[in-house]
Amino acid sequence: MRVSKFVHAIDLHACGEPGRVIVGGITDVPGETMYEKMCYLEQHGDDLRKRMLREPRGYPAANCNIVLPSRNPKADAGFVILEQVEYPLMSGSNTICVVTALIETGMVEVSEPETVLTLEAPAGLVTVTAEVKDGKVKSVTFENVPAFAVHLDQVIDVPEFGRVTVDVAWGGMFYVIADAEKLGIEINPDRGGEITRAGEMIKAAAREQLPCVHPENPDVSGITICVMTGTPKKKGATAKNAVVVSSGQLDWDRPMTWTGVIDRSPCGTGTCARMAALYAKGELGLNEDFHHEGILGTVFTGRLIREVRLGDQLAVVPTIKGQAWVTGFAQYVVDVDDPFPDGFTIGDIWGGAVDKPLAH
Repeated sequence: MRVSKFVHAIDLHACGEPGRVIVGGITDVPGETMYEKMCYLEQHGDDLRKRMLREPRGYPAANCNIVLPSRNPKADAGFVILEQVEYPLMSGSNTICVVTALIETGMVEVSEPETVLTLEAPAGLVTVTAEVKDGKVKSVTFENVPAFAVHLDQVIDVPEFGRVTVDVAWGGMFYVIADAEKLGIEINPDRGGEITRAGEMIKAAAREQLPCVHPENPDVSGITICVMTGTPKKKGATAKNAVVVSSGQLDWDRPMTWTGVIDRSPCGTGTCARMAALYAKGELGLNEDFHHEGILGTVFTGRLIREVRLGDQLAVVPTIKGQAWVTGFAQYVVDVDDPFPDGFTIGDIWGGAVDKPLAH
């Protein structure tokens, strides 16, 4: 056997959403910050993302994270997030998976009943409190980057659906938020195909019609993800959602190739974006629990804890609480004769090509 490019990984899921965590084989990546390391990987090391997320090692709903040393003296560790069509600055479910992997494998100093960590994500420093019992992480609560609304109750033109009213908000990524039930779609697993198709179409239209730029980083712009909202079914839930993540590039001339997948969790950054939009409308206050039900019936609990300003932009600082479970440990390699060293995609489940991530 002749193999190379060994990486050691822990596979987990956060309330249903898979989040592979690479903990060995990648010693470091050039860059002073996790944002710079993310940009380096995107420009010079994208083969790793493709290899981990495409077939045969991945599938459309897969996510991956690379744990890296942080040069920030306040951080216990850093991580970069890899997804199918972009390198997100922040992700809630991935953060929960990374924290769980670090604690349950003893890669960080652990204390019970609580372990407090500071991680550096591409979006910046993230403060984390994990509830730990007998070495098991029972919950992870993290303070996310500030969230804010950009567009509220805007009407956009969407192919096949006509005029659709949406919000746009930042929760670590720019989200377009639409009411699925007003489109005649109920948020259930068996309606997944309809949800993803509608979400991809709304996202493409909103990206074209509703520009947005992060006030502190002009390189971060454009809507890349969609929250479809609905009526909760789980007792105690405040709201329900299905977040649609692209698994292929969009082509207006080939609408049937618009392909996405649903976040299996209630989505941490999507919850933050939803809370920011509700706060801006006066429909959610500070220090109120927001129990967000995902498509599988699992729940993340969000809370807005204070107002801040990002330049001229009013924002709110959210927290997210959820849990992850380890599903396996693996070593991934590349055989020197493998005809697909960076993996592959096929249009039956992947839609369009995924060679180029969406620009930030």
